Amino acid sequence: MASSSRNHPSRDRNGGRDHNRELRQDRRYREDRTAPQSRYHREKHYHTDSQRDSRVPNYAETSSSYYDGSDTFCHKGTLYNLRYITTSRGICQLLELFLSLLIIICAGVNHSNSGRYRDIASLGGLYQYYYGGANAFTGAEAQKVQQLDDQFYKLKLPPYVYSMACGGALMGFIAALLAMGVFRVPYRFPLVLLFEALLDLLIGLGFIPAIVFYFLKLQDIYNDSICKERETLYASKGHRGFECNYNGADVAGGLFGVLGCIIFPISAVLSIRAFKRVREMKQRPNEDTNL
Repeated sequence: MASSSRNHPSRDRNGGRDHNRELRQDRRYREDRTAPQSRYHREKHYHTDSQRDSRVPNYAETSSSYYDGSDTFCHKGTLYNLRYITTSRGICQLLELFLSLLIIICAGVNHSNSGRYRDIASLGGLYQYYYGGANAFTGAEAQKVQQLDDQFYKLKLPPYVYSMACGGALMGFIAALLAMGVFRVPYRFPLVLLFEALLDLLIGLGFIPAIVFYFLKLQDIYNDSICKERETLYASKGHRGFECNYNGADVAGGLFGVLGCIIFPISAVLSIRAFKRVREMKQRPNEDTNL
């Protein structure tokens, strides 16, 4: 009995070892079965993460490319800002710029044309043969005509100088508005749009008295005694084109002024609409902000 009781603890100990060995083998068998699946899931996870990372740009890369200016990020931003030119406000401002340039050209044509008579026939020889005759002014008549030409040129300068100055000022103002639109200043400071609308409206209304003053001043010049005397002298020799009437450049400048009365109020309306749209975009910043 003593020997049998002495052998029981060793038997129990051996049985416990066998049971633990079986548990470890069973756990290892389960790990071996689940290892390929877990490896497959890990590889699949890594593959999807790498795809997701390739779609999402790195912040450091985008920031460095933006500040370096060597990548296409800056070029895309520049092209995005230039899209303002294709908007309704951008096209209207380009028309205003072109209209101001035409006004300067029409006034410059008359400003640059002094129309002074050249007494070439008094040089004699072939000049007398080709440019002399009954239609040529000679001697005191030539000096008289040249004097009248100089006086008439000084008389007609003021309206053309004012027209060129106003056209140049309008070109500078419109170019500034166009530059602010390209750099998206109205989106950052919406009150600029209201100020622009007010100025456009005042300019459009200001064209009306400017056109009236322009033609009244020209009519006074053409009714002056200097112009009448000059016209009579040239008509006595059969020369045409020196009549005291409006020429083509005068009429074209007036027509462009009338177009200005139409285009600038339209630009004012577009500026007000853009101001309302900016306020809406401030609430929804993901929309396109080209105005």
